[in-house]
Amino acid sequence: MIDIILANAAQFTRFEELGLSPNALDLGFFQLRWYSLAYLAGILIGYWYLTRLIAQPGAPMARRHADDMIFYATLGIILGGRLGYVFFYQPAILENPMDIFKVWNGGMSLHGGVLGVVLAIWYIARKEKISFLRICDYIACVVPFGLFFGRLANFVNGELWGRATDVPWAIIFPMGGEVARHPSQLYEAGLEGLLYLLITSLLFWKTDARYHPGKLVGTGLLVYGFSRFIVEFFRQPDKGLENLSWGLTMGQTLTVPMLLLGFYLVLTSKGRRIRTEPVAGDNSIA
Repeated sequence: MIDIILANAAQFTRFEELGLSPNALDLGFFQLRWYSLAYLAGILIGYWYLTRLIAQPGAPMARRHADDMIFYATLGIILGGRLGYVFFYQPAILENPMDIFKVWNGGMSLHGGVLGVVLAIWYIARKEKISFLRICDYIACVVPFGLFFGRLANFVNGELWGRATDVPWAIIFPMGGEVARHPSQLYEAGLEGLLYLLITSLLFWKTDARYHPGKLVGTGLLVYGFSRFIVEFFRQPDKGLENLSWGLTMGQTLTVPMLLLGFYLVLTSKGRRIRTEPVAGDNSIA
């Protein structure tokens, strides 16, 4: 199949033809990358949405908690995401430790970022003596903003492209050789970003899911886990991590515990339903 794709490469769109640049602003002495703006947009829009969520009756935290949360969660995303990428995908970076800090070159792990955010939530919950699981539910609802913008930035950077294919919308990426590939970054933006946001928003605003501790974060883990597992069939895995000895890619392997935890949280959430006294809002929730 690769030979056929190579022979017909001329019929596919070349990434350069899209006119995209990794730099949103280039002044010569200063470059502002879309990758950095994606993180900034995800954090700021996520924070704005979080303030909307906690303004509803029965919220587990007040505005001051959200202010602290956004600071520690940002640290968790950056540190956890980068370290997760290094240890899970590119341990060779450890040979030049200073390269760990070069986050502007790309290379962030969602799984590592999740662990970083979980630690941030645990710290805030313990410090303020508020419900860890209910905070996770609210944070889970804002996660898709970061995922969506992050995957769009991956596409603009021409990185993390998909496997070779001959579908009409295939793209030849500069770093992917003369091979037409799936624009898997856009698949992920749609599934991990838009679909995730749609499902959790409907659950939050149209049902009583937020009063069942663990239901929203469990749903988020399921949506992301299934989305990432499926996209791995179209995304080109990191070299050496394509087919591990147990038959899965590294990306698929890391989603398995997320899926198991997601199922557990959703299935047991009804049993954790308790009377919720609001930190924000006026009404007690029976």
